[in-house]
Amino acid sequence: MRQLRLFRYERRHQPLLAKQHFYRRLVRHLLVVLGLLLLSLFGGMCGYVYFESLSWTDAFLNAAMLLGGMGPVNNPMTEGGKLFAGMYALYAGIVFLVGAGIMAAPLAHRLLHRFHLEVSAKDQ
Repeated sequence: MRQLRLFRYERRHQPLLAKQHFYRRLVRHLLVVLGLLLLSLFGGMCGYVYFESLSWTDAFLNAAMLLGGMGPVNNPMTEGGKLFAGMYALYAGIVFLVGAGIMAAPLAHRLLHRFHLEVSAKDQ
């Protein structure tokens, strides 16, 4: 399976990535997560404006609170708004898990790669 060019990691027998390149990798992952969050926030705002006829400010507040795991501020009044809020809440939980995974990936990879290099050095 081919890796995305953005998320290319060093192979098993390659040396550990230099710190400056590792920090650059962390920043790239952070930017991907921020993009995902901004896109999700905008989608939630559009849904609240469309289904609940909220102002953009109130829609931002509700979408941000759901993405942050706090729950909506305004209770949905319409059937469509209730369905949207429920689906968006489920989506927000998934976005949190995916974002956490994307952010943890370079740290976990570096730790496991370093461990593997240490074990390989002892075997030789």
